[in-house]
Amino acid sequence: MRVRHGPGQQGILQLLTAYANFVTRSPYSVQSGVLMRGSGVDGTAIEASGLVKRYAGAAALDGVDLAVRAGTVCALLGPNGAGKTTAVRVLTTLLRPDAGTARVAGADVLRESQEVRRRIGVSGQEPAVDEILGGRQNLVMFARLLGYRPAAAAERADALLDRFGLAGAGAKQVKHYSGGMRRRLDLAVTLLLAPQVLFLDEPTTGLDPRNRNEVWAAVRGLVAGGTTVLLTTQYLDEADRLADEVVVMDEGRVIAAGTPAALKARVGGERLEVVVRDAADLAAATAALAEVCDGPPEVDADAGRVGGDVARPVAALGRVLSTLTAAGVEPTDIGLRRPTLDDVFLRITGHRTGPRPDRAAEVADGTEGTDGAEVAA
Repeated sequence: MRVRHGPGQQGILQLLTAYANFVTRSPYSVQSGVLMRGSGVDGTAIEASGLVKRYAGAAALDGVDLAVRAGTVCALLGPNGAGKTTAVRVLTTLLRPDAGTARVAGADVLRESQEVRRRIGVSGQEPAVDEILGGRQNLVMFARLLGYRPAAAAERADALLDRFGLAGAGAKQVKHYSGGMRRRLDLAVTLLLAPQVLFLDEPTTGLDPRNRNEVWAAVRGLVAGGTTVLLTTQYLDEADRLADEVVVMDEGRVIAAGTPAALKARVGGERLEVVVRDAADLAAATAALAEVCDGPPEVDADAGRVGGDVARPVAALGRVLSTLTAAGVEPTDIGLRRPTLDDVFLRITGHRTGPRPDRAAEVADGTEGTDGAEVAA
């Protein structure tokens, strides 16, 4: 849940009101600060079949099937407008699909939405913590709203601060936290009730590499503790490093799924790439690679890069170097590399994972509006 608020008491009041409404709609059963959870599920934590959601005739979801094994990380990968956030909203009971079925942690998202809410945690694209309060104060406040007794709330807050490496900053106001610290605190809030399944929507958007690594370490720790994580991302390296399985989405459909290694194997073996400084040398570099590549070389004129798949990588590298030297071309970079998930996405869709300006605005991730009638009862 994302909460926007201004400074000071007004922000705190809005945060309290929003969470009070959420808790009222989603009555958790807490005794002595311990969540009384429903029975777990065997094998599959998230199941979806034929999910459809349309806005003004445009399909944000167009028959999405999904299966996530318990205790694993599944990454929904795709550009803005692919349908990732819409899928998360449906699976977290915040949006009613036009067609299809889904079960999360063993409960039906439409017929048992209250039970789903008891068993999940959700962290949106922006941390929903109050900047005026300290980290520990945020955790205690949320715990009390969720039914913890005072002593249990304090104990749980301290345990989570320690778990996420924030014990030394618990008294500091959140406005003085780094981006990675805020995101880790937001994750801690979602774990107050020890969810079976955690949904992370673009968890590292806008973070620098150091803070991204902090969040990744926190996610790995959650999974090691038995939590199932479904995250949406546009970052190929994030999906590659964190996910046990990657589901590639584009234009509201699942177009590929598998482990990162299996998806990259679909592209082929080693790739040979050459980068030239002078655009006039692109033609010579392309011709040199055409002699050794399995298919026509791929040319990125803006980057001065030419690349392609090769069956005999070492021999191909030596031959291309000899050809370029004979032609008087000195590359700024040349080398072999294995396929990336970006190569997979490009091969499957014909474009990379940047924003898709041709997608209708009403189905762009993060902009699909929902009103009260859309929320599953």
